[in-house]
Amino acid sequence: MTQKPERLQITDEELNAFTTAVKTRFGLDFTSYEQKSLKRGLIRLISKKNLNSMLGLWGQMLKDKTLIISYIDELLVNLTEFFRNYDLWQKVKVDVLKEIGYQNELTIWHAGCSTGEEIYTMAMVLKERFMLHKSKVLATDLSAKALAQAIEGRYNNIIWDKCAKSYALYNPEGNVDRFFSREEHNFNVVNQLKKHIRFQRHNLVQDEMDEQFKIIFCRNVMLYFDSVLKMKVLKVFYNALADDGFFIIGYYDMLPYESKEMFTLHCSKTRIYRKNLNYKNNLSKE
Repeated sequence: MTQKPERLQITDEELNAFTTAVKTRFGLDFTSYEQKSLKRGLIRLISKKNLNSMLGLWGQMLKDKTLIISYIDELLVNLTEFFRNYDLWQKVKVDVLKEIGYQNELTIWHAGCSTGEEIYTMAMVLKERFMLHKSKVLATDLSAKALAQAIEGRYNNIIWDKCAKSYALYNPEGNVDRFFSREEHNFNVVNQLKKHIRFQRHNLVQDEMDEQFKIIFCRNVMLYFDSVLKMKVLKVFYNALADDGFFIIGYYDMLPYESKEMFTLHCSKTRIYRKNLNYKNNLSKE
């Protein structure tokens, strides 16, 4: 009989054994993910797949090594939606883009883009600011399944009302319908919003980034990381961020104290940061 999620328990020893084995066998490093979040994800996964225990999960993965890739979506909850935290997008539109929008090219990285709602939200903002045509956007995620939906840009009509309501809060005078085509069961992002977006599978924990960006979004991804892993990926973001660039994190993301030298708070309410060039200069002196 399958245990209910609230009755399932995963010990620290079981979790450590699992993450070490996954890293060794599959090259996926979850060893520095925040333990409570990862345990909750594993309990959800075990319950949904009727596997009863960590032993049952590991047994399934040994039979089919491709399962871990499909299981990533179960482990990591994707916290994304169109115009999530509408005041952030107002701030991006009237402040962030005003400061850097005069430049000939806008490079943007959505790290941990999930199923694409955030990417297309930004594309709509850029369109309204007449900057979409000069934008080059990179959207990355670890999950191939999430990326596939993001590339398709098709969403169930169940979330349409919420999308329209959030957009109306962001821009009461706007018309969200012009950004989508409607079908009986789905709504689709118009191709004009897709043309400047490049999608790529990328693992923040392991992969470097050799491009430079004016804006980097990483919202509600670092929730799963401990302080050591956060610092590791924050250094990737710092190096990939242009000197005048903006770094935007989720409302529930907490940056380690050690990162305060890397980024300067631009807006506390919307969690927007700027690159601190003093940190870069201090490194060059060492």
